[in-house]
Amino acid sequence: MNDSPGVSGTVLPGYPEPLWIQAVNVIRGEIDRGVLRPGGRLPPERELCRQLGISRVTLRKALGSLVEAGVLSPSHGRGWYVAKSTQKKEWPNSLESFSETAARMGLEPHSTVLRAEATPATIDEAEQLGIAPGTSLFRLERVRLLEGVPIALDLTRLRSALVPGIDSVDFRVRSLYSTLSAAGIEPVRADSTIEATKADERVAGHLDLAAGDPVLVMRQVALSAQQEPLFVSTIRYAGDRYRLRTSFSRSHD
Repeated sequence: MNDSPGVSGTVLPGYPEPLWIQAVNVIRGEIDRGVLRPGGRLPPERELCRQLGISRVTLRKALGSLVEAGVLSPSHGRGWYVAKSTQKKEWPNSLESFSETAARMGLEPHSTVLRAEATPATIDEAEQLGIAPGTSLFRLERVRLLEGVPIALDLTRLRSALVPGIDSVDFRVRSLYSTLSAAGIEPVRADSTIEATKADERVAGHLDLAAGDPVLVMRQVALSAQQEPLFVSTIRYAGDRYRLRTSFSRSHD
């Protein structure tokens, strides 16, 4: 007799997201809604495959991802259980690199480099960075992934002269922050704005979304200890894969 609650929902083969990611989202949704409770057991794999309409290989990939994220825990010979304390992965409100955030979460980061080249600064970029228009800027555009899942499309611009030889760095494996640190440059603050918008065709293609899906756009200016602008970034996050943690205080004037 199976007393495990069922999983409502199915995955769609024609949907832009891979089937295993859809399965992850369905199971997470059932946990968030309280259908699957902490310490509770999931239905057997055969039943989950039937309910979700996926193969066992796809299901195992989804379950493994949830285990790595601390959402599920396996029990040999007994099945899969919802972790008793499911701590959601969040971005911090402190300044840290994507690689540092991934390490803190226990996840594997990866970058696909779309562009790494020097071009002249536009008037807007020059104003943000406090430089003359036309100054050579190194433009680094990357798709940022965690455990193979695209999280964000990141375009960063900084003065080429700030880090000599930056155009020869392999940013598929190298962190921008570690590259800056090796050159003796340490960002200590970033002024940021975040707004919600819709993914255009290009952004959707890189983030495995459908055009029109929600994305969060973060625009940052990173500053040195001397308040000198070091670089500007425009980061587009997949709306359902990003959660920012912050806090507010009330002044009593």
